[in-house]
Amino acid sequence: MYNLIKNLLFRFPPENIHYQVMKGLQILHSLPMGRKLVHTYCMPARKDLEKKLWGLTFKNPVGLAAGFDKDAKYTDELASLGFGFVEIGTVTPVAQPGNDQPRLFRLPKDKALINRMGFNNGGAVAAAKRLQKRRSDIIIGGNIGKNKITPNEEAISDYEKCFHALFDVVDYFVVNVSSPNTPNLRALQEKEPLKQLLHHLQTLNSLKTKPKPILLKIAPDLTDSQLDDIIEIIQETKLAGIVATNTTISREGLQTPEAEVTAIGAGGLSGLPVKERATQVIKYIHQHTNGSIPIIAVGGIFTAADAQEKLDAGASLVQVYTGFVYEGPTIVKKICAGLK
Repeated sequence: MYNLIKNLLFRFPPENIHYQVMKGLQILHSLPMGRKLVHTYCMPARKDLEKKLWGLTFKNPVGLAAGFDKDAKYTDELASLGFGFVEIGTVTPVAQPGNDQPRLFRLPKDKALINRMGFNNGGAVAAAKRLQKRRSDIIIGGNIGKNKITPNEEAISDYEKCFHALFDVVDYFVVNVSSPNTPNLRALQEKEPLKQLLHHLQTLNSLKTKPKPILLKIAPDLTDSQLDDIIEIIQETKLAGIVATNTTISREGLQTPEAEVTAIGAGGLSGLPVKERATQVIKYIHQHTNGSIPIIAVGGIFTAADAQEKLDAGASLVQVYTGFVYEGPTIVKKICAGLK
């Protein structure tokens, strides 16, 4: 059924159809019978997949990755689709339009997306106000970043502003220094600037009565020595965990014609082409830390087998994004049904 609908949806520009579909879900969810229909069609039947981590109880281990609900506009609707948690953002201190459109592209032959959105969002304060009004009890992650115009030397201030704005309305934080679509952002993954940033956020966190888990989202393009540095920093700063991985700048092994990929241009690649590398990164971190650092896996998860592969590699939770676009609203139900 969804394949027929997808063929129709894929005839329209990706970013435009995203907002149209989510607006339709909002309308459907606002109707009592509509909400019941969505729940019946999409909610996982299994009740034995509950996961406790960082003092939080996840109803199931399948979450929605950051980037889909940037401004926390659809958290209640997404909860009705069965997600165990939703990560909003990336949000920045000040609203910004992001990069010029078109900036989101489908690669159906590769079951992939390329995006260069550029942290388009309405700002951390606006997102916080929406989260204050939400009705569902779904666990919310706050993915935070810096504004495009903020130089790296002042990036800590941007992350601090986001941290304070969202602290009371999210359950955990994710520090995003790995998006390829904000100029020079990935330079913050280097050892010294990253250490300074995470130390600062953990200091702020320690001043709170009930500190929140803070995680770091990393790129799949890091070398083993860079991963070793990341592990050392995570252990030194006592961060709660890692989200592995973000999108890749690589274009290797794609089935889509090279001319078409070249015409699309810059951006982060997500979906099936990232699957193997994301799993490799998860395995490396898990093995080199003896499983002491919790990992949220993201990258190429379309099926229960894909999710199980990530969990077997050492992840505690998984997230979908591109898989959600390609597999449709029952993806959580199908993944949960097939997990061990």
